Amino acid sequence: MKPDDLVLTPMGVRFRGRRYPCTIGKGGIVGNKREGDGGTPTGVHRIVGMYYRPDRMARPASWAQPIYPGDLWSDASEAPDYNLLVRQPYVHSHEVMRRGDPLYDLVFITDWNWPKATPHKGSCIFLHQWRRPGYPTAGCVAFRPDHLQRIARQIVPGTRLIVRAF
Repeated sequence: MKPDDLVLTPMGVRFRGRRYPCTIGKGGIVGNKREGDGGTPTGVHRIVGMYYRPDRMARPASWAQPIYPGDLWSDASEAPDYNLLVRQPYVHSHEVMRRGDPLYDLVFITDWNWPKATPHKGSCIFLHQWRRPGYPTAGCVAFRPDHLQRIARQIVPGTRLIVRAF
């Protein structure tokens, strides 16, 4: 492991000498991720993208991309654009990226099952804002908003998220 790795531990994510409390998927840490299982997959996952809401915050890093109205993330296992950013109108199952709540105001995209997704292996594992401390995600890793923004200012494309079974 390197100091610039985000390392998930039972006490939170360790990054650059600090520990950031976080929440993970309601299904716990899983070695065999499947779409809809609520698990956070083990492995070394690289950060490949960062999206933010320009109507709610300043660009957190030079490489961050804005989330526009109509941006969606496909979680339709059988669709050809499964686990990719898509736009409305989109008839397949998806997540709305520009949400009414602040959960996706700032989102880091990992390379879990990306860019060529295997059907049913699980759509993207995001790093995003938590609902509240201890409230689980659908498989993503979630942080306090100020911690997420602090991390955003320090990571670069390719930063690794390391998830191991506890």
